[in-house]
Amino acid sequence: MFLNSLSPSRQYKIEKMVLLIRKLSLSVWHNDPLGRNSFLGEREVDLAGWDWRNNKLNWYMLKPRSLSTINCVDHRGVINLSIKYIPPGSLGRKTPPSGEVHIWVKDTKDLPQLRPSGVGSFVKCYVLPDTSKKSYQKTLIVQRDSNPVFNHTIVYDGFHTEDLKDACVELTVWDHEKLTNHFLGGIQLGLGTGSSYGIAVDWMDSTQEEVAFWQEMMTTANEWIEASLPLRSLAGKRKLK
Repeated sequence: MFLNSLSPSRQYKIEKMVLLIRKLSLSVWHNDPLGRNSFLGEREVDLAGWDWRNNKLNWYMLKPRSLSTINCVDHRGVINLSIKYIPPGSLGRKTPPSGEVHIWVKDTKDLPQLRPSGVGSFVKCYVLPDTSKKSYQKTLIVQRDSNPVFNHTIVYDGFHTEDLKDACVELTVWDHEKLTNHFLGGIQLGLGTGSSYGIAVDWMDSTQEEVAFWQEMMTTANEWIEASLPLRSLAGKRKLK
């Protein structure tokens, strides 16, 4: 598969001296009607050796997903949050009746530049494998700001301790405008085993940082665990319903 350098363009405001020490990372994805995205290939272009006078058509062979991409070098900003697990009955007799996961979304920093037409940004959350309306929650929209403060707490009940190894909390940040929403970056908190309840899934691909954060929550009941995690592209991000 090939990539055409004269495909529809996107503009970024970056000083040339900064570009000379950067690499342009491009990836191609297939989007199906259900909102799932399948990785097709990627290419990195070293801008230090780029001929800025070039206006000819260039073609590049796409490559398989690199280790750097898998390990989240595709930095899209940072999300600051805390999580807490409350086991069933740990706060008194039959309180809570089932386990609860609390997610405190504090803020995000250094988001990709919002489009001029964008209204603002927001965070949405699913507890996978459930993608129903019951699982879906979101923060309020914060007006145009590359470092928005949400300070929003999301609570999910019905969590038995044994469910924690098969579930995954997916948090994604979106640029919102009146007609559509554009994905900016996300994280997936879980054990990153590649499977859920014995079924292979693409979304159980948490990074080492995300896995460590989830494991600390599992082993430290009833206490807030805090972290700053890099946002990244996700293979199966859910569209806003």
